Amino acid sequence: MDFISPEDLRARAGILGRGPVLMILCEDDTEIEGTIRHHIDAGFRQIVLAVPPAVRLPDVLPEGVHRLTLDQRPDNFAATCVNALIDGLPEGAWMAYVYNAEYLFHPFAETRRIGEALTFCTEERRDAVLTFIVDLYAGDLTKGSNAVDTQNAWIDEAGYFALARTGEDGPLDRQLDFFGGLRWRFEEHIPWERRRIDRVSLFRVRKSLRLLPDHRLSDEEMNTFSCPWHHSMTASLASFRAAKALATNPGSRAAIRGFKWDGSTRFEWRAQQLMDLGLMEPGQWF
Repeated sequence: MDFISPEDLRARAGILGRGPVLMILCEDDTEIEGTIRHHIDAGFRQIVLAVPPAVRLPDVLPEGVHRLTLDQRPDNFAATCVNALIDGLPEGAWMAYVYNAEYLFHPFAETRRIGEALTFCTEERRDAVLTFIVDLYAGDLTKGSNAVDTQNAWIDEAGYFALARTGEDGPLDRQLDFFGGLRWRFEEHIPWERRRIDRVSLFRVRKSLRLLPDHRLSDEEMNTFSCPWHHSMTASLASFRAAKALATNPGSRAAIRGFKWDGSTRFEWRAQQLMDLGLMEPGQWF
């Protein structure tokens, strides 16, 4: 199915049901098919591809995968498309969003589907799941590489930290700014406002809810890492996005010979590895 514009998406998103619905923001042609396949395996049955001009899709899309065709790429790509989907989905539906070459992992993903994880969150009265971006990068950055290699992917197992997030009246309750990965190690090539590695990638739809340009949500409680009374479930987003940008942008590619360092470890494509490294936690989910 083709959605011609964000306005059309608002009108027709109701056919996607109560979710969980995933939106994939297709910035370029890289790994679109692999991104779709990973999230179908995770349990997403309805997926919307937001596709700007000149981005090529696989010839055949699986059942339940829909295309939002954009006349041009909006200035705020994620906010424009995600907010259009928020406006069209039923109140209380769960949705998620990722970019192409990003792979969402939830706790116990090897044995539990995404629907089970979100049912648990609903029962815990949590309407959002804080997600940590874990940068993926190719082990061998050869000449002309875009740093994307799913067969030889590496991550940082060290170097992550958090700082207090402040508002107009001081530190915000249960909110932190998280840093690490390639955005920390190559910070001279990354603007300050793009260095955070926290994102609310999973949340329940409300009609007044907005995704902000910095990937926070307009409801401050939905940006918290935990509820007031116990630890909450978090998720991880394994992402080639930073590596791809650093390896291909003219301002950084000449200065970078490779991404591996003493803190690198081979990525095993398992949720358990991310939990063992402390990059996500199940909260009270036994």
